[in-house]
Amino acid sequence: MDDRSSKLILVPILAVLFVMIGYQYICPAGSNSCHFKTEEKFRGVSLLSTPYQDSDDFYRDQDLEDDSPPKLSSKFNFTERDLDRHVEFNIKGDDVIVFLHIQKTGGTTFGRHLVRNIRLEQPCDCKPGQKKCTCHRPGKEESWLFSRFSTGWSCGLHADWTELTNCVPVIMDKKEARRNKRNFYYITMLRDPVSRYLSEWKHVQRGATWKTALHMCDGRSPTQDELPTCYSGDDWSGVTLTEFMNCPSNLANNRQVRMLADLSLVGCYNLSSMNESQRNHILLSSAMSNLKNMAFYGLTEFQRKTQYLFERTFSLRFISAFTQINSTRAANVDLSETVRKRIEDLNYLDMQLYEYAKDLFLQRFQFTRQREHQEVRLKRREEKRWLREQRDQGALSSSRSYLRHPFISFWPQKNICLLVEND
Repeated sequence: MDDRSSKLILVPILAVLFVMIGYQYICPAGSNSCHFKTEEKFRGVSLLSTPYQDSDDFYRDQDLEDDSPPKLSSKFNFTERDLDRHVEFNIKGDDVIVFLHIQKTGGTTFGRHLVRNIRLEQPCDCKPGQKKCTCHRPGKEESWLFSRFSTGWSCGLHADWTELTNCVPVIMDKKEARRNKRNFYYITMLRDPVSRYLSEWKHVQRGATWKTALHMCDGRSPTQDELPTCYSGDDWSGVTLTEFMNCPSNLANNRQVRMLADLSLVGCYNLSSMNESQRNHILLSSAMSNLKNMAFYGLTEFQRKTQYLFERTFSLRFISAFTQINSTRAANVDLSETVRKRIEDLNYLDMQLYEYAKDLFLQRFQFTRQREHQEVRLKRREEKRWLREQRDQGALSSSRSYLRHPFISFWPQKNICLLVEND
């Protein structure tokens, strides 16, 4: 009876010992063969290339989601081609970014970002005390950026779309004495028309004139009759908002549409070439088309989204995050509803353009974010699949190794515990 009891006790003890020794062969210490935590994060080199992302990425989802609705229904029929604006910008080749700087749209700040805040193999050379920076391609004496802070006002002060598209290729050929075909990628910034208008008024009130602007169109500048000045003297300092609004030839009115449209389609600044309704329709249609076909544009009211879309469009990264500044001179102007409505009426083309631009901008942002999230999900699925394959291969390899090692066998009939070698 005692022998039988001792045998019954010895069997489970040896069985546990057998399992423990077998486990040590299959899952030795430090081995990655056995994974019991399904949520364990994958460490090491990524198997797939990630969407344009750095480990020190300062973006957070909240930064990009707070200032717009999570889902937007567009009132315009944008195609996928309209929304997908990624370009293969070759900074070492013949590609050039051309910045169309519209007054009071935050263009000065954005222009400084372009020359001082982009992470480049060969950063722009910005010397203290100088407004212009030298932005050369790596290893070449050629500029990849055409803007106020790189090439200066080479096509005139605040040159518009009509001027730039005719002037930039000529200027670039003269500066670099070459005839290689370049790819020009036009970019710009837009702003809420009422805020932009008020900001321009405050700027002019402080003495700004931009009277040296050329306004070239069809090979000439407008005559005094075509574009009368709103003031006599050197500037319009101290102008009231009412006076500013009462000048019919004030270029602040619908400035964004005019600067983005092809003015040659409407006879440039000759208002007698067609009726006002036809002219306005052509100008707005042209501005919308040119804006949509630009490589990129940003909105002053959406700084983080502007940064995000620029980086994804050109595969360039900024060093520091853009800052949203809502406390501006325009924001501090106390407007009555009557005056606001008057400004909107004076800028009704810009109001329509901005509605279109904002819709397209946010749709592009949403499209790009969704595509990026899909790529991240695909990457995670591929990594999980790879992990499963490695785990299966590791388990198979360990089991084969186990069969080549000795294990303990027990014959209770003879009370013998032996080490048996596997062949």
